[in-house]
Amino acid sequence: MINESLQFIADELNKYLVLKMGPATEPPRLVLGNVSRVFDGEVASAGLNNKAILSLVNVEEDRISKQQENFVRTDVATRYKSPQLYLNVYILFAVNRTTYSDNLLWLSYILQFFQFQHVFTPITHPALDPRIQKLIVDLCTLNFEQVNHLWSTLGGKYIPSVLYKVRQLTIDEDLTVSESGFIKEVQINDKVIQPVTS
Repeated sequence: MINESLQFIADELNKYLVLKMGPATEPPRLVLGNVSRVFDGEVASAGLNNKAILSLVNVEEDRISKQQENFVRTDVATRYKSPQLYLNVYILFAVNRTTYSDNLLWLSYILQFFQFQHVFTPITHPALDPRIQKLIVDLCTLNFEQVNHLWSTLGGKYIPSVLYKVRQLTIDEDLTVSESGFIKEVQINDKVIQPVTS
């Protein structure tokens, strides 16, 4: 789900950049890639030159949304399975253009895109994978120390960038651990108690 979600965001942003700047001579303008590869040298960074880069920089479990129940009731039985895993992912948009003014312009368009729309559902965006219920994209503000730590971890010098938090990613293998039927009667001391039905 992580790859599908980030690829969807990259595709939607590329459509927006085409609307703002016209068709690109070398599409796409925004690529899904590891921003730390920009600093590895010409050969390694060839696909990232003159592009905006979308990189995953952190994954965290959303424990507030976590379901405690480990079962699902159907019409005929109860299925026992591990609860869904809800994730928040942090994504970095870094602009690696040769002209600094282009970096700032592209970064502004990225900010404008998410200001315009920050919630994505299969109803509003049919291109979104139907297994993804909703994506909510929120701007994350880092202080100077946090920016320094982030770019030190990425192994390079700062380039114009912005960090967003994407909420509501769901990981669900949907494998049944066990299955059992409903309790239809209880027997106590050789007496049968039928459940009351309405």
